[in-house]
Amino acid sequence: MEEEIEFILDSAKEHMTKTIDHLEHALIKIRAGRANPEMLESVRVEYYGSNSPLSQVSNINTPDARTITVQPWEKGMIPEIEKAILNSGLGFNPSNNGEMVIINVPPLTEERRRDLVKMARHEAEESRIGIRNARKEANDEIKKLGNDGLSEDLVKDNEEEIQNLTNSYIKQIDDHLEHKEKEIMTV
Repeated sequence: MEEEIEFILDSAKEHMTKTIDHLEHALIKIRAGRANPEMLESVRVEYYGSNSPLSQVSNINTPDARTITVQPWEKGMIPEIEKAILNSGLGFNPSNNGEMVIINVPPLTEERRRDLVKMARHEAEESRIGIRNARKEANDEIKKLGNDGLSEDLVKDNEEEIQNLTNSYIKQIDDHLEHKEKEIMTV
């Protein structure tokens, strides 16, 4: 029984940790007005017949807060990279100087900032749902053990432990969201 309880708690914790990791990754993609190489993470380029991530065919840097530079390993890739960035739906207008692709990240309008905050809140709520689902699954497993002979006190203690775990992960989500909102709204 002890091993089963430990397994249930560990798998709930693992699921919740993955949910937080997913949230962090999603929040990074929501741009906050500052240039960030991860903004181009979703861009894929046709490279020798295969669809490759931009980061695998070039170096991506941010020389300042408003500029992203993409230095391809082969100069012949510049038009292909520009086309991929334009078609990515990120709203960037790339240019090139013959050596590299240059993207000027436009400053955010107040309306766009509010939209980005809504997106961040949506991601946070999706993560909260994921955490609550992990809690429900763990509680269901503990209740099954209760039906198989685990004492009521142990069922209650473990449900309480799962709830404490849930509360700590929900707090992490709230902290991430608060930080991201502040970052987006700072001009």
